[in-house]
Order: sequence, then structure tokens, then C-alpha cells
Amino acid sequence: MGSTNAVLAAAVVFVGSHFVLSHPLRRPLVRALGEVVFLGVYSLVAILTFGWLIWAYLKAPLTAPLWPVGDALWALVTVVMLIASILLMGSLIRNPALPTGGRPGSLPEAALGVFAVTRHPMMWSFALWGLCHVAVFPVAKSIILAAAIVVLALVGAALQDRKKEQLQPDLWPAWESKTSYVPFAAIAAGRARLGGFGLHALLGGFVVWLIATWAHMPLTGWAAGIWRWL
Repeated sequence: MGSTNAVLAAAVVFVGSHFVLSHPLRRPLVRALGEVVFLGVYSLVAILTFGWLIWAYLKAPLTAPLWPVGDALWALVTVVMLIASILLMGSLIRNPALPTGGRPGSLPEAALGVFAVTRHPMMWSFALWGLCHVAVFPVAKSIILAAAIVVLALVGAALQDRKKEQLQPDLWPAWESKTSYVPFAAIAAGRARLGGFGLHALLGGFVVWLIATWAHMPLTGWAAGIWRWL
């Protein structure tokens, strides 16, 4: 039988190794190993530490929930997860934050669709996933796993901005001036307008949301999303 402490230890190693390899150790390791070998090492560490985290999570006991979860909270989480799914699918196309393989990246002239909401739609989709799972499954091991994803996503997005400012000093600050780290902040400030969502974001997000929420029943044994009421 595992323990909650094992989940916490695995979460710390998973998040910590990601940040250490992505930032302070990246340059010296790339110089010593080369870009391709470094990416291989980075990927291997990420897979192993994430695998450890999932293994520890599955082995850990199920503690008592910290608060009751009713239909109102489930309804709120269901809507937020639809938004997260739209952010995720919208981030897959024309996302200037995605890796470019060392080539100079190009930036859109205007922030449209999910990028008007936030310049880090993928990271915020992961963070919303974590927050939603804490809300409806408030047991110790779930909170630790979700917190690891939230920290990795939101701190990683902030550090990515700093790295991009150094790598693209003539481009990234201009993109930051049109967008926002916090969702809807640029829209509220008048720097961006809500709209311009492509079908890949809206329809793709809706399909992913339907499938992912449906999959909770065969994978976990309890219904999620609209399937709770169907």
C-alpha cells in the first residue's frame, strides 16, 4: 500500500526536475550534450518522474473529502472544463509559445480567439483542469496531483515569458503588450477583443470535452460532466 507522502515526494520531483532542466541547467547541458541528446534526457526524466507520480497516486489510499460536492459545484466545473477544452484545442494552431525547433518564431499581428483570452491558453487549460479536479475530488492525493499540474502550468508559463523576452527581445514584448498572462485581462484592459475563434477551437474543444468527460465512467467508475445527468 502506498501513502500520500509518496505522492507528495513524486510531485515535488516531477515539478522540480522540469523547472531545473528547463531553466538553470538547460544551457550548460545543451552545450555539453547537444540539443538532440538534451531533449532526449529531458523527455526521459519527464516520463519517468510523471510515471512515478501516477504510480504513487494509484497506490495511495483514498482519504475523506475535505468538503461536500453537490450538483451546483459539478455544474460549474462542467462549464469551466468546456472552456479549458476550447483553450487547449485553440492553442494547437498558430501558437507562438510552442517550440520552433530553434528557428525564429513568428508572431500574429493581432491576438484572436484563445490568444485574446490569454497568451498561454494551453498552460491555462492544464491549470483549469487541475483546479476543477480539486473542486470535485477534494481528497489528499488528488489535491497533490492537481496542485503539481497547476504549479507546473502557471509558473512554467511565467518563466516561459521571461525566456521568450530574452530570446525574442524585438518580438515577444510586443506580443505581451497585445495579450495577457491572466485570462481576460487584456480584453478588460481594451488591448484585445473577444472573438475570432476558429472551428478547431470551438468544435474541437467541444468534442474533446464530450469524450473526456464521458471517459471518466469507464476509466474511474464515476460519471463526469453532462453525463452525470444523462
